[in-house]
Amino acid sequence: MRADARRNYERIVNVAREAFTEHGPEAPLDDIARRACVGPGTLYRHFPNREALIEAVYRADVEKLTERAAELAESHSPGDALAEWVREHVGFVVQNHGLAATLKAAMDRDSQTFALCKTMLYDAAENMVVAAQDVGAIRDDIKPRDLLLMAHGIGSASQNSPDAAPRLVEVMLDGLRRQEP
Repeated sequence: MRADARRNYERIVNVAREAFTEHGPEAPLDDIARRACVGPGTLYRHFPNREALIEAVYRADVEKLTERAAELAESHSPGDALAEWVREHVGFVVQNHGLAATLKAAMDRDSQTFALCKTMLYDAAENMVVAAQDVGAIRDDIKPRDLLLMAHGIGSASQNSPDAAPRLVEVMLDGLRRQEP
C-alpha cells in the first residue's frame, strides 16, 4: 500500500472507531468519510461494505493489544510482562467494552477476521503464560484461555465501577502466582 493510501486507511479506521463508539455500528459511512477527510470513493475502495470497516476497527484494536504483549515480553521479565499485559488488557476492556461488544455483535462469528483475532489473542496469552510458567512466576495449571477469561471478566465486571479493576487485577495476579510449598 502506498504511504498516502496507508494514511487514509488508518485515518478512516480511527475515525470509524470514534463514530462507532458514538453511534454504534450503524454510524453513517458517508459521515465517517467526511470526518476522515476522504471521499466516499476512498472509503469504499478500502472497505467495500460496513462489515469490512467494522472488522478493520476490531482487528486494529486486537493487533494493538497483541503487539503490546510482544513489546512487554522483550522489555520485562516473564512474570512482570504477564502482569503488565493483564493490567493493560483489563484497562482496554474497561475503556472499550461497549465498542468491542457492539463490533463483535455486528461481525459474522464465522468471519476470517473474527477467527484471526481470536487466534492472535490466544497466541499472545499463550506466549505470556508459557514464559511465566517456565521461570516459575505463575502456577503450572494456568491455561492461556484462563488468563483471557479472567481478564475479560474483570474488565466487563468493572464497567460500572472502573476503580475496582486495578484491585481485582491484583487479586487475580496473586492467585496466578506459584505458591511455595
